[in-house]
Amino acid sequence: MIYGVSGILTWKGDGFVVVEAGGVGFKLFVSAHTMGALPAMEAGGEVRLFSHLHVKEDALDLYGFITQKEMDFFELLISVSGVGPKSALAILDIGSLDELSASIQENRPDLLTRASGIGRKTAERVILELKSKVKSAASGAVVEKMQTDADLVEALVSLGYRREEARSALGKIEGEVTGAEERLKAALKIVSGK
Repeated sequence: MIYGVSGILTWKGDGFVVVEAGGVGFKLFVSAHTMGALPAMEAGGEVRLFSHLHVKEDALDLYGFITQKEMDFFELLISVSGVGPKSALAILDIGSLDELSASIQENRPDLLTRASGIGRKTAERVILELKSKVKSAASGAVVEKMQTDADLVEALVSLGYRREEARSALGKIEGEVTGAEERLKAALKIVSGK
């Protein structure tokens, strides 16, 4: 098992990065959270990623994570019947680990189905199999915020902003800004650059 890859970030693609280590370029599929945490491509900066090697009949795929907690959550997700690595990355893209844990604790498959390729039955299976394995403090409040942010992402998308751009803007809003209207105003300022 390849537990981690350290080296120079040489390429950022759509959902993957290439890290050169010891003269070999490793392609690692990554979540949006990990992608956002990596240094700018131009810098050619040093990176260290935790990794999961997924073995299939016709391929060996590496998945990279900025933290061990993210990798552990990914491995929990792929332990669920019917959830493959690409689906697990899609689930990781819809919220923070605390938000995902809260969604599972609060039995909210509707929040998990926002991930690309995740239907209601799969979301319910994730909740059933992982409810006893994940913990979340104040899960009710976290789920409420997650629901509001999901609605705000949809509002920003309907205004013509990209989904990733909308999620990124919501992630940059300071914690003391509460309420849907105030968060929408703050997100619009961020995405418009004002």
